[in-house]
Amino acid sequence: MKEEDFQSILQRAKADIEKINNIDEFKVLKNRLIGDQSDLAKINREIGKLEASEKAKVGQLVSKTRSQLQEILENKLNEINSLREEQLLSAEAVDVSEVTASKNRFNSSSGSRHPINSITYLISDIFARIGYEVAEGPEVESTWFNFDSLNISESHPSRSTSDTFYIDDIDSGIVLRTQTSPVQMRVMLEQEPPIYVISPGKVFRFDELDATHTPVFHQVEGLAIDKDLTMSDLKGTLDYFATSLFGQEVETRFRPSYFPFTEPSAEIDFKCFICKGKKSSSTCKVCKGEGWIEWGGCGMVNPNVLLTAGIDPKKYTGFAFGMGIERTLMLRHGVQTMHYLVEADIRFNSTFGLSL
Repeated sequence: MKEEDFQSILQRAKADIEKINNIDEFKVLKNRLIGDQSDLAKINREIGKLEASEKAKVGQLVSKTRSQLQEILENKLNEINSLREEQLLSAEAVDVSEVTASKNRFNSSSGSRHPINSITYLISDIFARIGYEVAEGPEVESTWFNFDSLNISESHPSRSTSDTFYIDDIDSGIVLRTQTSPVQMRVMLEQEPPIYVISPGKVFRFDELDATHTPVFHQVEGLAIDKDLTMSDLKGTLDYFATSLFGQEVETRFRPSYFPFTEPSAEIDFKCFICKGKKSSSTCKVCKGEGWIEWGGCGMVNPNVLLTAGIDPKKYTGFAFGMGIERTLMLRHGVQTMHYLVEADIRFNSTFGLSL
């Protein structure tokens, strides 16, 4: 593929985008342009078959074209939404001259920040101290960003409808994101290294609500891309994170693991805060008798992911990590069940006050 071919894709896309006038047409076109079956996605899947000298070049062209398309699509979506809002405001206009009720009409007390929001802000502050930025992205994602770009194969079980919420159907190419890793890919496509970001946000999976799981929860993931980064840098970063949150006495362990996004990979565990790591305590609802609770996953960014983002893995290395925010809150404050965090019980929330 030559640069002229990508320019041709971009010009055709611009012409098609100009023709659409409503949100339904926008969704269809967006999926066709940057979805799982788009021309760019197909080209990206073929990068692995190219000569080594061509991989980075084509990967960079794919990334550049995708970013340009996303910007044009975002501008068009804003235009469509603005028009729709004007129409709604016109249709729903009301007479606001009526005198409002007295502020003392109802007896109410001041609210407080939800504990999940509080610990998210705390985590952001911890990483801001060492130069990390906070990045955000959409909760409704294309399968390319959620899976393909992260080196997750089409046969990977996480893609099944028993693990992932698909919008419409499995062929739609649109999902509720299962992780905040797509935000990291967006950052890599838009920024040149060095990159140091965390991406907190809401994610969705087919999990039953129990003491440690919920189908809608929050994650924070971190990404560092720079020259000469190693597993030692990753371990030092996670040790700093753990001691900042839990104190110098925190007890953790690292286990070898596998994630498509990273190679090598590891998992981070905390000693159970309820049974104190006693494996014989089979009745412990939190660790289920294991003595340890999984905190998150981590590893060195897979070179295939760097190539997809147009980053030369011979020049740059990187590490990534991710953990659940609810689980982190439970570990930090000894909350014994996830139910307290999702049931919106003001008695529980108010115990945390305005901050953690």
